[in-house]
Amino acid sequence: MQKGGEKKPLRKQQSQSRPGKEVKMTPKPESKPKPDEHGKLAGKCALITGGDSGIGKAVAILFAKEGADVAIAYLNEQEDAAETKAEVESYGRKCFLFPGDLGKENNCKKLVANAAKKLGKIDILINNAALHWEQESIEDITTDQLLKTFQSNFFSYFWVTKYAMQYLKKGAAIVNTTSVTAYRGSGHLIDYASTKGAIVAFTRSLAQSLTEKGIRVNGVAPGPIWTPLIASTFDKKKVAEFGSDVPMKRAGEPNEVAPCFLFLASDDSSYITGQVLHPNGGEIVNG
Repeated sequence: MQKGGEKKPLRKQQSQSRPGKEVKMTPKPESKPKPDEHGKLAGKCALITGGDSGIGKAVAILFAKEGADVAIAYLNEQEDAAETKAEVESYGRKCFLFPGDLGKENNCKKLVANAAKKLGKIDILINNAALHWEQESIEDITTDQLLKTFQSNFFSYFWVTKYAMQYLKKGAAIVNTTSVTAYRGSGHLIDYASTKGAIVAFTRSLAQSLTEKGIRVNGVAPGPIWTPLIASTFDKKKVAEFGSDVPMKRAGEPNEVAPCFLFLASDDSSYITGQVLHPNGGEIVNG
């Protein structure tokens, strides 16, 4: 700031007659595509929670394809995690597996420390782990369920991010998985939708907090995506019809969501922070 509270100009003062000519601008706007000859995430290391299956698995594989080594946190789905590890390694990248309940703060602290040690650094943090249980009304949601939902879906994001801050440097990216339910609600997933709304507020607030450190924070709010959580939550009829109520009349696939995470984790989104992408099959949520 200059004296009198005036902002220091970001570039040389200049003016032109409308509509203006780029060739006369100083400096000229940067128009050439950013180089990524070795992959959009070449040399990067990513920690992905809930990375054993579903969206997290698709993100891990895509990140590996684009040059990143990854560490995957998951609850106890060892077979799924092993399969994801094999697919990541098929791209010549490293993959480290960390089982454990991230609904417990100490496990989050250990995860971050161990992942950073194995990877050597953390450039990208993907908070993605989540659970939900369908209930007919708020009266059916026990305090135990409410606490477990928030501990798994929201507190883990907070704790993992908190302990990752010592490793995240300028240029790092954090991407949080929220949900379409944060914007339109869900009568049968009240506690789950509430955690996802908290994640939106967390994302926007953290983005403001970390801007001066050069760390970007964004979110992805998927709609109905075909993952193990769906098959393990709903009855046979709802599973069979899952996703048919969105404008595109179908559920999305994890590999249709993963590119959103890649975009927000890479330099392609260098001018984006505090925002949420909506791969949801066409629902308009104005979020």
